[in-house]
Amino acid sequence: MPSRDELLRLQTTTRYEDAVTTHRQTDVDHARGGMLHLSGVLPALSAAIGAPVSTAVHRDPDAVRRALGIPQASSAIVVLVDGLGYWNLAGRIGHTPYLRSLLHDHANQRPIATCAPSTTAAAMATFGTGTCPGLTGMTGYTQRNPSNGKLSQLIQFKNAPDPADLQRQPTIFEQLTTRGVRVTSSGLPKFENSPLTRAALRGAEYVGNDHANDRVKAACRAAATPGLTYLYIRDTDKIGHNYGWQSERWIGALERVDAQLGMLSRLSPKGTLIVIVADHGMISSVPQQRLDLREHEELTEDVALVGGEPRSVMLYAQEEGAADRIAERWRSILAGRAVVRTRDEALGVGAYGLVDPRVRPMLGDVLVSAGEQLTIVDSRSQSDKATRLPSVHGSLSMLESDIPCLIDVVS
Repeated sequence: MPSRDELLRLQTTTRYEDAVTTHRQTDVDHARGGMLHLSGVLPALSAAIGAPVSTAVHRDPDAVRRALGIPQASSAIVVLVDGLGYWNLAGRIGHTPYLRSLLHDHANQRPIATCAPSTTAAAMATFGTGTCPGLTGMTGYTQRNPSNGKLSQLIQFKNAPDPADLQRQPTIFEQLTTRGVRVTSSGLPKFENSPLTRAALRGAEYVGNDHANDRVKAACRAAATPGLTYLYIRDTDKIGHNYGWQSERWIGALERVDAQLGMLSRLSPKGTLIVIVADHGMISSVPQQRLDLREHEELTEDVALVGGEPRSVMLYAQEEGAADRIAERWRSILAGRAVVRTRDEALGVGAYGLVDPRVRPMLGDVLVSAGEQLTIVDSRSQSDKATRLPSVHGSLSMLESDIPCLIDVVS
């Protein structure tokens, strides 16, 4: 395990281009992402099952498959465990006999990168389309809705455009289904037609079950037919936000997740390929590093809207030309505790990947990635509970942005 300071240190900007390809950890540290990225997982799996789907970011799905170390198979199951960062898992690996067994394989002994910001809405769209937030238009927990100038929330899509209108990139599931490939999604019934599913994961045949073991068994049954199966597990994220990822309750949730994944491996047909990923990791917040904008009026000067989330804040200026003033003020006050960029600076380093012109006004005029264990909240508009979550994510630390990509083939 890296040291605590290393795990909290903000990393270089994640790259989306296929050009960044290496298994060597020293090189990955300096050129994060590329083919070793959440966006590459479904394109790679499409190639693994013999129906390669290219995207605007990943033009050569089979090259991505090889870079990730994913073998070919007629049937594959991809599992996304919400909130299970690579280093969160590594720190509690003694509680996960099945996942620990996978780490004996060299291909599983390195993290891949999630998108920026490292949060569910942005990551699910990046995963589902094989692209990047700059193309999907899903750039954070909350963002400006250009049609009315107000904040929209992208989990339940409150005050947001229609999911299919906001997220216009074709999903990998849609493209596989169009080609006649079986695609099955196993999850909670309430997520079948949720806005997030319709935006990021549309195109699969949805099988809903209320109980976790039934969702696992449904995925195993689907895998008996060639094609792709998707299984979503949310336990670690939900418990992490409510109790903290270092709590006993989180460890219990992790043990249950490991048991579900072990069952998946035992019950899946022989030869099934299983790939386990996450959307993001988590850090522990501390009250001493909680910055409430209600108590810092100087930080809201020239700011019309505050979007994003506590670890990745988007500031929308009241008037054109104010971004530089806002950014300079934030840099001065935070004094190295965060990376503060104007929108142009962030786009210049590829923070959101390729950017569709229609997405640009959705992004903040100033973008703040929190460092250390800093959380930036706004009790003027957020509930007290939302401003005091024990574990959070969204920024560029290894804990938040390194995720697993664990590969198993049922024997």
